[in-house]
Amino acid sequence: MARLAVFASGTGSNFAAIADYLMQMAGAQKHTVVCLVTDKPNAPVVSKARGRGIPVIAVHYTSRSAAEHHIHEELEPYQPDLLALAGYMRLLSASFVDRYPSRIINIHPSLLPRHAGLNAIQQSYAEGDPELGITIHYVDHGLDTGPVILQRSFQRRPDDTEADIEERIHTLEHEHYPQVVHKLLNDIDARRNGIGAEQDHREV
Repeated sequence: MARLAVFASGTGSNFAAIADYLMQMAGAQKHTVVCLVTDKPNAPVVSKARGRGIPVIAVHYTSRSAAEHHIHEELEPYQPDLLALAGYMRLLSASFVDRYPSRIINIHPSLLPRHAGLNAIQQSYAEGDPELGITIHYVDHGLDTGPVILQRSFQRRPDDTEADIEERIHTLEHEHYPQVVHKLLNDIDARRNGIGAEQDHREV
């Protein structure tokens, strides 16, 4: 059984989708969300975690270095195998990323490399992109520049409003992010137990 830490700052819809997906698994495929890390102690995601019995690490950002030191110390007892960013609105430093090599993933609401950074849905809509979607990728030292694990997309409809696009993006997120997380945790667990796991995580 592998251990997952989820980082989130907002409503927690992706957090809830991941946690519920993993909780409904059974047997050898059952993995654990060991904690939520958040920089917003009053965000709705906190109540979602506590309602599921998942511990919360709340971090105050007086400075990034101090906050990340605190996160690392608080994570140590949980020994997470994978860190999943799910609407975590902080850019992690290179030194923090290097503590968890190839073990931090993120979901972004655009087809990277288009519209990296904030307000990706709004940018995609405003620029009239005919194809929109999501990217799940490993986190590296750049802003949304890490190796792509999975992309899923849909075609823009003539009558789509920005709200319609946002809803369709969230539907893709809630369907595919839990599946990718689960597969990566399965692969981690398989390697730990000496079972052959797929080499290319990009084919999910």
